[in-house]
Amino acid sequence: MRRRVSPREARRMMERMGLGMSEIPDIQQVILQTSNKEIVIEDPEVAVIEMHGQKIFQVTGGKITEKVIKKEMAIPEEDVRLVADQTGKSMEEAKRALEEAGGDLAKAILLLQAQG
Repeated sequence: MRRRVSPREARRMMERMGLGMSEIPDIQQVILQTSNKEIVIEDPEVAVIEMHGQKIFQVTGGKITEKVIKKEMAIPEEDVRLVADQTGKSMEEAKRALEEAGGDLAKAILLLQAQG
């Protein structure tokens, strides 16, 4: 059976292995962002572990919320004009088709041609 290691002993062992650990006080929020979503952790506990010159952040607890990020796509005016000219549709229709096609010119043209 293993005996329990006190926090003091654990800290000493970590120091011997070249690890340093400290807590960051008064953290209110941690935000993790990906290309399409944002994860928000409210009132977390954050510890920093330093190992061989690198910092590792450990985030625990707190209320977690996730939300999808919708990014506006910047569609060049020339692309809109090209799609409108190729399909005979209005600039607004061409822009909407380009947004739906993710900026892909050929796909936008095919979408508009399929609509008739």
